[in-house]
Amino acid sequence: MLFLKYLLLFIGIGSFAAAAAVAAFDAFFKYDLGRFLRRAAAPDAAESASPRARPRFAAPAAIRWPLAGKFVAAGAAALLCSSSIVVVPDGEAGVRISQLSGVQPGALYAGTHLVTPLIDRIQLYDIRDRVFSTVAAEGSREKLEVLTVQGREGLSIGLAVTVRYRIDAGKLDYIQANLPQPVDAEIVEPVVTSVFRDLAPNYDVRDIFSAKRAEFRDRAARTITQKLAPDSILVKEVMLRKIQLPGEYARGLEGLLEKEQQDDQTSVEVQIQQKMVKISESQGESARIREVKKAEADGQSRVIMAKADSDAMQYTLPLKQKQIEQSRLEAEARKEAIIQNAEAEAQAKVIDSKAEQQRDELLAEAEANRIRVTSKANAAQLELEAAALKSNPLLVQYTVAQKLSDKVQIMLVPNDGKFFFTNDVLRSAMAGEAPGAGDPPSDAAKR
Repeated sequence: MLFLKYLLLFIGIGSFAAAAAVAAFDAFFKYDLGRFLRRAAAPDAAESASPRARPRFAAPAAIRWPLAGKFVAAGAAALLCSSSIVVVPDGEAGVRISQLSGVQPGALYAGTHLVTPLIDRIQLYDIRDRVFSTVAAEGSREKLEVLTVQGREGLSIGLAVTVRYRIDAGKLDYIQANLPQPVDAEIVEPVVTSVFRDLAPNYDVRDIFSAKRAEFRDRAARTITQKLAPDSILVKEVMLRKIQLPGEYARGLEGLLEKEQQDDQTSVEVQIQQKMVKISESQGESARIREVKKAEADGQSRVIMAKADSDAMQYTLPLKQKQIEQSRLEAEARKEAIIQNAEAEAQAKVIDSKAEQQRDELLAEAEANRIRVTSKANAAQLELEAAALKSNPLLVQYTVAQKLSDKVQIMLVPNDGKFFFTNDVLRSAMAGEAPGAGDPPSDAAKR
């Protein structure tokens, strides 16, 4: 049937092409023939009137519209027949929609079906299993919706959920007529997310993560199945792949789980110890019974055992006394070692303090000696400078000129030395030294 459908489609298109070709050919032939006849009649109008001069060609025939119409009718019929054949592929089903009466009851399954052309059309649906999935946190490689819910404590939890479902093929007419399209995004996705968000506040975060995880998933699966069943959506499986806890809560829960594991381990060890105690008690009781029966049966063996115990105690007591004496001697040796170490540390501290004091005294003496030497050197330098000034008064002027040499290039000084400020300085200096020296004033001082 699929071959027949495409064959009719090819025939219809070919018929329309043939009709167009016939009309175009006839129109071109008519136009070309008429132009040829007009050219043949133009040179001599008189001869054209005689019967012999008439053209041998008759008037051009009209366009063959009936033939073209037949081709068009055949092509339209072939296209209509082709459009009446609908092939539903595997894994899909269709519903018939009439332009006159709307959605028709019943479903069209995989195969070939006949419909009324230009009136009916087929809407196809995928009836295979579908999967709706979410991720627990952003940043995942999968471009899926992030599903977050809030537990009883108000903490946000990320859920990675997968729901496997399919559409009921027997109710495609109801789905087409009553449900919004597409069904996946408009119905399944909101129902799944709302169910998990409604159920999560009834559980603690820890219960959702560990103790009541299966219960939480089963309740969600039942609720989702009940809500989607009236819409002809069959839920096959609800999987809770991953639970993303808040960071701080996850770290605290890990610590708490470790403590619980330690507690469980301790409880198991206590139970093992209790069982071992019971085993020991039962073994002791059985041993006691055996001993009593053995003592009743053979008293002589008990006497021998008592003598053996007495002999063992005679050797054990001296050994214990030697151990006690050895422990006492070791304690006294440790005490003496501690006292000697303390005395050695005290002596070391005294020696360190004396050495520190001597070092401070040596540093003080060195500092005082440095100050005395520096003072003597400064006094000797002053005496030498005073003697130099006394022997050569012009040294002051030379020094001043030398200091100003980088700022003053030419200096004019009067011959008599008046109005030169160094004269006053030198004169005041010489006046101060003359009375102490007891010598008559020099010529330089008079000047």
